[in-house]
Amino acid sequence: MRTLFIAILVTAVAVAATGRPVRAQEQLTPAEKKQLFREGAKLWPLYCNTCHNARPGSEKAPYEWDEIIMHMRMLGNIPPNDVRALLEYLKSGS
Repeated sequence: MRTLFIAILVTAVAVAATGRPVRAQEQLTPAEKKQLFREGAKLWPLYCNTCHNARPGSEKAPYEWDEIIMHMRMLGNIPPNDVRALLEYLKSGS
């Protein structure tokens, strides 16, 4: 139930911020996932090291990163597209 609420909240925030729905990570082509991974690798030290030591993606399970990134997105005012890239990078276990 909590995961469903978080998914709905993430979608609502993404639509409100961009004016259009954001495609789910699972619907991305391999090329799109690769591009997001590269962007996430560049953004990870910028956003995460700003306030604390950035953690490697392998430290948490993928579902845990969903909750963590939502919390950090609100605190750090991270744009939706950057959130998608960070999630792709962190969930890959890097």
